[in-house]
Amino acid sequence: MSLPRTPSFRLDGRRALVAGASSGIGAACAVALAEQGASVTLCARRGAALEALAAEMAAEGMQADTLTLDIADVAATEAALAGLPAFDILVNSAGMARHSPAIDTRPEDFDAVQALNFRAAYFLTRSVAARLIAEGRPGSLINISSQMAHVGGIDRAVYAATKHAVEGMTKSMAIEWGPRGIRVNTIAPTFIRTPLTEQTFANPERTAWVLSKIKLGRVGEVTDIMGAVAFLASDAAAMVTGTSLLIDGGWTAD
Repeated sequence: MSLPRTPSFRLDGRRALVAGASSGIGAACAVALAEQGASVTLCARRGAALEALAAEMAAEGMQADTLTLDIADVAATEAALAGLPAFDILVNSAGMARHSPAIDTRPEDFDAVQALNFRAAYFLTRSVAARLIAEGRPGSLINISSQMAHVGGIDRAVYAATKHAVEGMTKSMAIEWGPRGIRVNTIAPTFIRTPLTEQTFANPERTAWVLSKIKLGRVGEVTDIMGAVAFLASDAAAMVTGTSLLIDGGWTAD
């Protein structure tokens, strides 16, 4: 008999769009894809940060260009993508949080968080998929969700709601686009050390709460996400769609 061979994690010849790539998880995802041979377009509002990251990646032999864009501006995003070739891979790491007790939620905070975490994610994913469908090409579309898409959390009613919404859209899009070879998934991390989580880790009580929930006894690092995104983007995950890859150190195992 001939032995089965592990499908390749390589992404040579594929184009990847990484939104929210200027720092943190997004930057790490961009590097992970480029390490596997993808040509990566770095997308975020902070153009200078993108240029610095692209230069650093180029110095390591990685292919990266930049697209300064606020994906919460749906019309601008659709116009920008219309002028570019289709992307085989999407990783959307753009997100924000305005934490407060639910009883104190202000409408303006609700609107700002859902506009980026859910509305922008929805229409960005749709735009990338539409180009793939028009060109008859398969693809892998990944949104960075959160363990809070599967549980609740202190002062996180709005944030958790937006991430639950992303999980719902992922399942529906996966059903709709599966026959076209387009896979749609999320990665759901626990608390990762990034600028977004600095406020939480500055609070000793919240830090203790976080560590009490993570069964592996430590918070996550951006490197904990890199293997997962390379996997979901690659042919190694050819049968994976409509699901959430939890990287939560056991938080949701209870």
